[in-house]
Amino acid sequence: MKNFCAVILLSFLALSTSGQTQADSLDKLTDDFWTWRAKYAPFTGDDVNRIERPGGTRDWSGPSIDNRRRDLAAFEARWKKIDASGWPIPKQVDYRLMGSALSRVRWELDVNPRWKRDPNFYIEQTLAPVVEALTVPGPHDAAHSREIFTRIDNIPAILQQGEDNLANPPAPFATVAVQALENIRPRLREMATALLGSTTLKEQELNRATDHAADALDKFRQWLQEKLPTLPKETALGRDAYLFFLKNVALMPYSPEELLAMGQQEWNRAVAFEAFEKERNRNAPPLKLASNTDSWIKDAAAKELLIRQFLETHGILTVPDWVQHYTLRPMPDYLHALEGFGETDDFTSPSRLNEDCIRYVDPPSGNLGYFWRATAEDPRPITVHEGIPGHYFQLCLSWKHEDPIRRHYYDSGANEGIGFYAEEMMLQAGLFDDSPHTREIIYNFMRLRALRVEVDVKLALGEFTLEQAAKYLQEKVPMDENTARQEAIAFSTGPGQAITYQIGKLQIIKFLADARMRQGDKFNLRAFHDFVWKNGNVPIALQRWEYLGADGR
Repeated sequence: MKNFCAVILLSFLALSTSGQTQADSLDKLTDDFWTWRAKYAPFTGDDVNRIERPGGTRDWSGPSIDNRRRDLAAFEARWKKIDASGWPIPKQVDYRLMGSALSRVRWELDVNPRWKRDPNFYIEQTLAPVVEALTVPGPHDAAHSREIFTRIDNIPAILQQGEDNLANPPAPFATVAVQALENIRPRLREMATALLGSTTLKEQELNRATDHAADALDKFRQWLQEKLPTLPKETALGRDAYLFFLKNVALMPYSPEELLAMGQQEWNRAVAFEAFEKERNRNAPPLKLASNTDSWIKDAAAKELLIRQFLETHGILTVPDWVQHYTLRPMPDYLHALEGFGETDDFTSPSRLNEDCIRYVDPPSGNLGYFWRATAEDPRPITVHEGIPGHYFQLCLSWKHEDPIRRHYYDSGANEGIGFYAEEMMLQAGLFDDSPHTREIIYNFMRLRALRVEVDVKLALGEFTLEQAAKYLQEKVPMDENTARQEAIAFSTGPGQAITYQIGKLQIIKFLADARMRQGDKFNLRAFHDFVWKNGNVPIALQRWEYLGADGR
């Protein structure tokens, strides 16, 4: 009997040791992968998925891409060797997160290889990094000034690599890139002139690097113009690639047809609710634009404080004292010169959590685009989505997560889903009860997010052209022509991102409903939201599995 017990004990210890070894392997894989990812991840014009990176030049040459493929294959092999089947659910979630992160790299390199089919990718790898560096508030110290210079100086090499890689890009993508780079030389010169007083750079070296960058961008634009007559018209990525994204990257358990049905139902709901609201408010005085930038900034700051108080007093969400503030600031001239090549905001980062978030704004006027005109009328809708309790707040909580996988992982399905969910959450909680026409803005935002689903899916499957998508958005939201075109361009070149707002929000609502019914009187809304926000980088399907248990998927 003693021998039998000893055998059982040794077997148990062996299993425990094996499980710990497997967990250690995942932790080591996580450390190695995210260090590698910070160095090689593509830059993006989006702001949610910015990451802290080591400084220096970037390389998109053929040999560099081959090296990334080899590195990815090695990471994938290590991940597949790990057996997570017997782990606790939270650790299995971490394992699935790493699988999603690896699939995203595979998506970028091979399934949706923008590096060889989209000229706009090289605009994102050249100008978006400069914009991102310039969003960090100045004046810039010597180290940051040098990084800004390096990113400008790196532009010619990356564009030459782009010409080498872009064998036969779709003509609509090339047309968009050509239009985007019109007048780029005076814009770069304007940036350089304005930047001198905010950096430690010498005027001669900055002007030389900027002129070389302008030469390269003009050459890239001319090269595309010459190729345009021979380029194919088809932009659609196709059903198989789209399904890869849904299943392996976004971890969304829906088919394209289900996504379309969900978007259509939400479109109907948003149009109906907006109609109710407009009728209710027909005699209410209209909203007024902020009279000037200073008053806009002060109004936004005061309302951000009220939103934080509202979250606490209504038991919606815990707001830790250490979280700094979402603020507006006048647009610097050097950043204004490159508007359109990246989001002009700074959500800070894991190493800068003691700094305020900044959204740079142009002076209020009737010429502002769709979102910013609404913000100049009432800053709360954008504060809720972008600031608190939206992206900035959610990212801060996630960046403090004790689990490194969840600190580093990003997925727009969760992040944008939370941001959009926050809008309606605050609407239903009563934040906008004092402003009837602000409620109309929220419902109109809902119309846009619902339409994005249809546009994203149909662009990916080839049922919409880029021009059809832009016109559709302009007419049905409605929104200004320029914003509609920018939206359609983003959806066409980066399929899968536009669905994240609406589908992510619907996943959270279903998650909440299931948790409420499962827990009954024990359900606590604040506790539920605290879990969702802390784990806000994690796809909602994995969050609900962890929160509701094995049968909650």
